[in-house]
Amino acid sequence: MKKNRLFALLLAAIMLLSLLAGCAGNPGGSDPTKDPGPGTKDTPKPAAPVELNVVTSYGGDDGNRKSYENAVKGYEDATGNRVQDASGTSNEEWKAKVLTDFETGTEPDVLFFFTSADAEPIIQAGKVVDVATIRAEYPDYASNMRDSMLAVASDGKNYAIPSSGFWENMFVNTKVLSDCGVAVPGPDYTWDQFLADCQTIKDKGYTPIACSLFEVPHYWFEFCIMNNGTLSEQLDIPADAGDAVGQKWAAGLNDIKDLYEKGYFPVNTLTATDAETVQLFGDGEAAFLIDGSWKVNYFVDNHGETLEDYVISYVPAKGERKASEAIGGISMGYFITKKAWDDLAKREAAVQFVKHMTSDTVMSTFVTTEVTALKNGASPAGLNPLQQAAADANANITGVIGPVQDAVSPECKAELFANVQRVVTGDMTAEEAVAAAIALN
Repeated sequence: MKKNRLFALLLAAIMLLSLLAGCAGNPGGSDPTKDPGPGTKDTPKPAAPVELNVVTSYGGDDGNRKSYENAVKGYEDATGNRVQDASGTSNEEWKAKVLTDFETGTEPDVLFFFTSADAEPIIQAGKVVDVATIRAEYPDYASNMRDSMLAVASDGKNYAIPSSGFWENMFVNTKVLSDCGVAVPGPDYTWDQFLADCQTIKDKGYTPIACSLFEVPHYWFEFCIMNNGTLSEQLDIPADAGDAVGQKWAAGLNDIKDLYEKGYFPVNTLTATDAETVQLFGDGEAAFLIDGSWKVNYFVDNHGETLEDYVISYVPAKGERKASEAIGGISMGYFITKKAWDDLAKREAAVQFVKHMTSDTVMSTFVTTEVTALKNGASPAGLNPLQQAAADANANITGVIGPVQDAVSPECKAELFANVQRVVTGDMTAEEAVAAAIALN
């Protein structure tokens, strides 16, 4: 019995000491207004890495693919987040797939896309977040950009943060021209001179014009309708095929048909991909290629040993247009989707991603001779020979305007460019093609 009493007293003493120790550690007892301290269920946990789904046009053979990959790695290293990249080559099929993904609810978290009429379906459907809404929570979002250069949607709001701009002009393979005894075109190059040069080049066994009328007829379309009008009229849209603008579009399509009938395009232009016809030019089998500023880095990456064979020149002109007038502007930017914005974890990650990709430092790795919306401008490193050729050509440009294809609906554009093949082969008249397209605008 004595042993039991001693044990009970010892146990009571231990419990008393424990109680006193607890009170000393938390004076006043359990007060719900006090900080619960580390290790409790109310403590915010460190944010887990986020996986962002991103779609851009920096896929395939895009000349800026390497710069994009480096920029994404920089973001991942800095944040611990991961990017699930689903980028593709920018063509009509890619645009259609992007829009379809939004319709089916499989859109990405961040989208690098066209800021023109192409984006209207996802804007009107409320699928992307406007810049003002983002800045209400993140005031420094795109603070390095000139707001005046942000694209304005049909509802008067800004949605996309612009990346580098672009120019479209004519790439020339000087080695091919030299072998044919043809001079490199200058800023006064005329359509008649061009046709004569193409015939000389064809007679020598080369392809005069590298172009896939199957995938990318729009470069030639833009310049051909400008050749049948003026720079200031470029963005006019036909009301019908019979009005003045409709006739201009039809005349442009007929100029493309004339080039096709003369055999100046690749023999497989109706089935070849853009990548195949660009390769034809890069390999010294074709003389002329109309393309954009993004193609410069493609040649640097894929034909670096023959860069001296290429220069940027001028698209031949006729009528009132001057060859020194070109297509250009800023037509693409980064959108944050409503899907990502509504996910609080992805919201922060998406904002960080866009800010990183459009920072002065990252933008300077994409920019060589392009237009930007950066307040401080870009600071690219030393230019290579082809970039310098682009800079030299751009120094002589007397006028720039955006592409008219960006001012029409996606359905109108798809119909128009799908029918280019039918026009050049005589299965449809140019007037019928314009009428069919405008009916969908």
